[in-house]
Amino acid sequence: MCGPAGRGVREPRPEGGGETRAQAALTDPVRPGPTWAGAVVYALGQVNFLFDSSTKPYATADDLSAAFGVAKSTLGAKAKQVRDLTKMDYGTPEFLREDIVDSSPMTWFIEVDGLIVDARELPPQVQAQAFDLGVIPYIPALGRDGTAELLSQARRS
Repeated sequence: MCGPAGRGVREPRPEGGGETRAQAALTDPVRPGPTWAGAVVYALGQVNFLFDSSTKPYATADDLSAAFGVAKSTLGAKAKQVRDLTKMDYGTPEFLREDIVDSSPMTWFIEVDGLIVDARELPPQVQAQAFDLGVIPYIPALGRDGTAELLSQARRS
């Protein structure tokens, strides 16, 4: 039994294959399933140092493979596709945990008049300009909450 455009959850196989609706949904190539979900988690884990045993949280690729029921090599290959498609890397703040963004100098290095500088050391007005240009994730002088408040006030005006 199929829904619109041939997509839908399959009924169990009449020949006694034993495939349930849930199993069919998880393995249907038309629907995203554990492979892509695992690949997204794997990709996010890679850029957030999930596989580094000196960090918390910590997990191994084998742990993710077991959790999603997908081969480790498949997760790794699909994670590469996810990273490439989303342009995800260690310097992309929107994919990083807050603690990593805050502590990573790569997030804060910007070019000002041809010099590479740490935006956290610049005057607040220059930080605000860098934030407005989308170069840094928030205004360090105001912190995350202060930047959010500033944005909310600007929207109200």
